[in-house]
Amino acid sequence: MLAALSCALPNATLLAQTAYRYRDASGQWVFTDRAAKASAPGDTFSLGHEGGALHLAVERTDTDESTQLTAINDCLCVVTFQVAIVQSDFATIPGGARYTATLAPGTRQSLVRVAATEKEKPVLRFAWKAALGSPAAVHNPPRPYRVPFAVGSTYPISQAYPVRMTHTTAESQYAVDIALPDGTPVYAAREGTVINVRHDAFLTGTSPVMLDQANVIEILHDDGTIALYAHLHWDSIRVRIGARVERGQYIADSGNTGFTSGPHLHFAVVRNAGAENVSVPVQFAGIGGVGVTPATQMPLTAY
Repeated sequence: MLAALSCALPNATLLAQTAYRYRDASGQWVFTDRAAKASAPGDTFSLGHEGGALHLAVERTDTDESTQLTAINDCLCVVTFQVAIVQSDFATIPGGARYTATLAPGTRQSLVRVAATEKEKPVLRFAWKAALGSPAAVHNPPRPYRVPFAVGSTYPISQAYPVRMTHTTAESQYAVDIALPDGTPVYAAREGTVINVRHDAFLTGTSPVMLDQANVIEILHDDGTIALYAHLHWDSIRVRIGARVERGQYIADSGNTGFTSGPHLHFAVVRNAGAENVSVPVQFAGIGGVGVTPATQMPLTAY
């Protein structure tokens, strides 16, 4: 699998960059700012931090009778998988074929199964991607999002749509970067269920090798959309997988972890667009609960 992951850099002097992560033929992780060649992906890839709670995978299984590709969804939300065949020795699984399946939480499903061939290890190379949340999700918040820091505080927005200095992917297009100092308490912008956390990273930098070093919280909303809080402080997360959090609940501290040039909070709400997650526009609650559209360099106050 080849996963394209976006980064959020608050410094407006830096150029936009998309980074890539994949396993090479020997199974080693490769982090790069260049897309891999089609032959590079291995047979299996797990999305997310190794050993973490969010485990999504497409696995190949060979028996005397058949070869099978199986999608595995160990997430607490619905997930859509899409697999593309890169190279194949199986006549019934031609190169270029695509297989898509939407799995319920905690399930696995066979994507394709074919009778075994006479070859000892027939070639079957594939790439895959996954979109979290139900493809039927419609962004429908009951009110504007709570500003995710302490009431009465004001911090500047360092990047918001339509500026796309580093928010260059569909998943980050409508993300909001808030210039919170390291260690600033972060509060849930909307109620929901925690589906993923990463809390043990403490490294930072602008090299693609930092891609999997960001501490994050992902919260599933009742309408099927998912909020992402990223670059959190090391070991500061105060919620667990499966927990129900309320709007305004203290969930973590802001930080400077992962692929970033400085301390900030990267906040985005995404939905499953069928084969990928795309971000959606958000408004924050202003005075009297009136919606405020975030804009780059705008002072943002929590009410």
